[in-house]
Amino acid sequence: MARILITSALPYINGIKHLGNLAGSQLPADVYARFHRARGDEVMLICATDEHGTPAELAAAAAGQDVRAYCDEQHALQRDVGEKFGLSWDWFGRSSSPENRALTQEFAEVLEDHGLIEERVDRMIYSNADRRFLPDRYVEGTCPVCSHRPARGDQCDNCGSLLDPIDLIEPYSAISGSTDLEVRDTRHLYLLQTKLADKIRAWVDSRTDFPALTRSIALKHLDEGLIDRGITRDLAWGVPVARDGKPRPGFENKVFYVWFDAPIEYIAATQEWASAAPGRDWARWWRGAEAADVRYVEFMGKDNVAFHTVSFPATLIGVNEEQRADGAWTVTKNAPWKLVDQLKSLNWLNWYGGKFSTSGKRGVFMDAALEIQPPDVWRWYLTANAPESADSAFTWEQFQNLVNKDLADVLGNFVNRIVKFAETRFDGAVPAGGLPGELELKLYAELSTRLADLTQQMEAIEIRKSALALRSIWVLGNEYLTEAAPWTALKTDRDRAAVIVRTGLNLVALFARLAGPFIPFTAEVIASAVGESEAGVWPSADGRAELNRLEPGRPVAAPPVLFKKIEDADVADWTARFGGAET
Repeated sequence: MARILITSALPYINGIKHLGNLAGSQLPADVYARFHRARGDEVMLICATDEHGTPAELAAAAAGQDVRAYCDEQHALQRDVGEKFGLSWDWFGRSSSPENRALTQEFAEVLEDHGLIEERVDRMIYSNADRRFLPDRYVEGTCPVCSHRPARGDQCDNCGSLLDPIDLIEPYSAISGSTDLEVRDTRHLYLLQTKLADKIRAWVDSRTDFPALTRSIALKHLDEGLIDRGITRDLAWGVPVARDGKPRPGFENKVFYVWFDAPIEYIAATQEWASAAPGRDWARWWRGAEAADVRYVEFMGKDNVAFHTVSFPATLIGVNEEQRADGAWTVTKNAPWKLVDQLKSLNWLNWYGGKFSTSGKRGVFMDAALEIQPPDVWRWYLTANAPESADSAFTWEQFQNLVNKDLADVLGNFVNRIVKFAETRFDGAVPAGGLPGELELKLYAELSTRLADLTQQMEAIEIRKSALALRSIWVLGNEYLTEAAPWTALKTDRDRAAVIVRTGLNLVALFARLAGPFIPFTAEVIASAVGESEAGVWPSADGRAELNRLEPGRPVAAPPVLFKKIEDADVADWTARFGGAET
């Protein structure tokens, strides 16, 4: 039994997330976690809301709420809608937790003790109109690298360059739009990433199984040359800057930068999980010898990769190791903290060629999506259309076509056809009698090949290819049923019809087990139709064995229609509500 630690990008606290966020991290992480649980592996699936920083302050002010009360409310909303989508977190934490505060402050102290943090007088953008220093994400302007506008002060979404707000051309406040900005002196703590550049590159080079997208982003930033990163900000909401349990002199009105504390929440959320029940041990997932056999897999969109292949590893490597006077590095006591083994990066799911946008309310958001279709419909579309090799674009027409063909015509039609036939012609039970013939032997062989392929794709975290491999097994079942034609065989040879129906019902049970990671709610309904209590464990690659599991005489009962087809009128209604190509 393997031990698999899985995290996905932390959704920001300012509102329900759109389908692009779901497709780019949380959903593929859940599919992968469910797959490994089905294989009998020990899985820890961790996520949390990212709650600090200026966006939370501004969103709370706009809602007329205290920022803590706002975050409390939004955390509950995001947790609830995620659970409705079937996201099977072991824990959904909060970056504002006491655990994250303590661990962030501890990490900063250790890094400073290791000579990797220093105070600097910084020159930052101050907005006279807003009467405040502007965090880098709230300074916008023209990118000095590619001339894209608007680029944020921390990163250009067009070329991916990590930026400093004072480098932007023609900057303005993203809060008020004011250009009445000036650069003022302020003291901040800096993480000396330049000291760790060789260590980070060696670590990236050692991750030979990183996907091409992950490696290319990491190496791009390393090749451009790392810079020392400020890890504090002039804000009120966040993890206070402290040392030895006391506010750091001169930093009483500052907090740690959200991009420093948020990734630490992966560990802190596991501590939250451990605190919630006696006997739980968070350290065996994250620290020292006990975590050595853990495989740690992260899921995130490409815009977050740089921080998780450079900045967060810099924090962990810096905590794990210290530089001696002779320049050599040595592992510290109680180290190491666990670094990621596999970072599954995804491209963007776009909305009709443009970007989904939380702030711009552009696209379909998770709560609204559930108002118009069940969660499994969305789960299937977003996995079958996962933006892995390139960005993918959402369109209502593509959504309609994929759902109708894959779910209604291929899967749903097969299940209802064969179970109803067993109900009406074989007394609602798995029939006995007859021996497998040439068609069944051919099916066993082809199914074995396709099961092996699906398992291989799942192990490789190829989400889209896995969905296609699963669909091909559904298609194989339909082709078998059409060719075997039990309704015809029944007229002349009941034993032959019994073999076909028994094989078909075993296919139904198999489909439920295979579909569990992708469409878990429907998988349970399908499993119960053939007397299985749940979708069950992941099958072997032995087609013969998997199609001879159900004992004769077991009762079966056709479920209600699994998937209703999406009509053109539905598409017209949704386009009018949410927009479409014209937007």
